[in-house]
Amino acid sequence: MSDKEGLRDDQFELYDLEIVVDSISGNCTCNMELGDKFFMKGGKLSLPEGKDFCLYALQSCIPLLPTKQRINHAADWMETDSHVICPDPVCQLIMRIDRKDKRILDHDDVSPVPMNSGE
Repeated sequence: MSDKEGLRDDQFELYDLEIVVDSISGNCTCNMELGDKFFMKGGKLSLPEGKDFCLYALQSCIPLLPTKQRINHAADWMETDSHVICPDPVCQLIMRIDRKDKRILDHDDVSPVPMNSGE
């Protein structure tokens, strides 16, 4: 058993994330609207049926998502900060990263490298 109650040594928890367009103060040429969103569950991104999401806004979020999925130290800024801005300065689109349900993943389902292999 691991130090997390109920988890085996080869399991870990991640939050599912919902990334939502929170505000648009400029001119978004990608036709984004308030409330547009995408989801991250495990290592996979998804969109609501029939919707799209601006690649440039998406790319500004991607580096933060793996850390927002994890439980960090309470003083870590990733625990308190949740807004990301699109890199287009004229657009002024701001997204909010919301944590949703936690899911339990098994190491072997996400990595081909055996645990404790030293690689």
